[in-house]
Amino acid sequence: MMKVCIVGASGKLGKYMVQHALDRGYTVVGVCRARSVEKLDAFKGRITVIPGDTNDREVVKRAVAGCDGVLVVLAPMGVQQYASGTAQAVLDYARPGARLVFSCGWHITLDGQDVYSWKIKVLVNVVGRLARLARVVDLDDQVEACRRVFASDTRWTVVRGSDLEEGESQGLPVWSQHVGDPILESNITLRVDFALFMMAALENDELVHVAPAIVGCKTRSALAHATGA
Repeated sequence: MMKVCIVGASGKLGKYMVQHALDRGYTVVGVCRARSVEKLDAFKGRITVIPGDTNDREVVKRAVAGCDGVLVVLAPMGVQQYASGTAQAVLDYARPGARLVFSCGWHITLDGQDVYSWKIKVLVNVVGRLARLARVVDLDDQVEACRRVFASDTRWTVVRGSDLEEGESQGLPVWSQHVGDPILESNITLRVDFALFMMAALENDELVHVAPAIVGCKTRSALAHATGA
């Protein structure tokens, strides 16, 4: 039986990943801040919860011990190197050969070949900087976190999510290597399906050292690509 650790388990995306992992019969260890543990009450008795900040190296070390896979929500919270600290702890303490899957947004680029819309550029360059000044969000630290992942010799995948919405699952999202590709034009994915793709990436060695940008499989752009329109 596979044992997986979900770092950031109490958030919306994290809870969906917990459920997908349990549906597969996996043993699940979840990491979340102490004040958020109650958000996982629906899984009480079915998962092991380790409370603590996800960039706390000792917390992460305990959580990933013996895990075959680690799924990480790279949350760019605050200005205390939360995302990069989390990523570095996972890279340092996950067992050799473990599958590591990280979540982030489309603004992350692996090879510099992504083509961004003006809306994404405004979000990153204007809104992102204002959020950092307010000490709420630090997108630059998320970029640094992914840079460290890309440079590592671990078996990583970085899943780059589009805009998200809630709703019943439509199935596994489709993906492309670069933002700006026509298949991604709709720029929307159900959060439950983002979590599904994270879990699928864990099981798919073809995605090792790949940073897929995803979009919902039932979106207009995905369906147009499928029909060759």
